[in-house]
Amino acid sequence: MELRRPNSLSLDILPPPPALPARGRIQSKTRMYADSTARLQDAELIREAQKGSRAAFDSLVRQYDQAVLRLAMHLTGSEQDAQDIHQEAFLKAYRHIGSFRFECSFYTWIYRIVTNLCLDHLRRRKTRREDSAVMVDATGDEHDTMINVSDDRATANPGRELDRKILGRQIQSALEKLTPRERTVFELKHYHGLRLRTIGEMLNTTEETAKNTLFRATRKLRTQLAEVR
Repeated sequence: MELRRPNSLSLDILPPPPALPARGRIQSKTRMYADSTARLQDAELIREAQKGSRAAFDSLVRQYDQAVLRLAMHLTGSEQDAQDIHQEAFLKAYRHIGSFRFECSFYTWIYRIVTNLCLDHLRRRKTRREDSAVMVDATGDEHDTMINVSDDRATANPGRELDRKILGRQIQSALEKLTPRERTVFELKHYHGLRLRTIGEMLNTTEETAKNTLFRATRKLRTQLAEVR
């Protein structure tokens, strides 16, 4: 199982994107329609699951299975921990599916469960044994996940690859100095591309609070990375 991280990390706050051209607006509407359709389909499965249909809940699991595992693996850095949290998250979702109120999407709801489980896990673990380029598998062996990240650029070379690994370790070291909540918000935003509103919903807080948490995390990371340059 591969864990892919972006080749670079930008800590700068970007300006608002320009207005979409006509084609962009059409694509945006198409995505919105697809999201709306998926949410309606999820709602039907949830209602069936609330009536006791195991098959309906299994369909939800199959749909979000890999996304949940990727999120848990990314936040914990451990394959074994991620698998444990993945299983616990769906068991918790199954036990509490009857209380789902349709105030958010199932995607947001299950991500909230996973995120909170990861937060609890990170709080219990004072320091991370793994760095960004190392993952511990189910047998306890360490693997360099950066080997699986291909670089097809013409300028790719061993020196550049080494620099990228060193930068990854520096970023991981800086992330470890954040509070569990700051690091979770930062990774959900920058590594998973989630909107602050969605992150706020997952953490049972407001979009503004999530924004402030991201600002603190970004400021701390800037300071930490500036010191190692």
